[in-house]
Amino acid sequence: MRLTLSVEPGLYAVHRGDAGSVATPSRPAEDSALRVHFSGAGEFGGVCPEEEVPPGSRVEGGWRWLRVHGPLPFTAIGVLARLSAPLAAAEISIFVVSSFDTDHLLVADDRLPDAIAALRAADFEVIAG
Repeated sequence: MRLTLSVEPGLYAVHRGDAGSVATPSRPAEDSALRVHFSGAGEFGGVCPEEEVPPGSRVEGGWRWLRVHGPLPFTAIGVLARLSAPLAAAEISIFVVSSFDTDHLLVADDRLPDAIAALRAADFEVIAG
């Protein structure tokens, strides 16, 4: 199966709050931006557009979002391994979020051109801008 990815607009942040903090942005999801909430083992945080990071959070910003076109079947094996291998070979760090239908890769904004080139060289279709 040949995978296609789209580079989605905007800059994203991975954030973490302390127990009892606001873990997710209070803004409703009225658009198609990526917003993810996670909690467990004393960690509360998520991924959201940079301008929506909850106050007081620890933040790693400057991420760009590459959305894998889906839906991907739950029986698909090695999708993330196939996607991450060319990026690892190009020494590009990724942050991955998987959803019910697909996978989402976040790469540092300054490495986006290199990530696109590495993925295309590995025979993935990448739709940019």
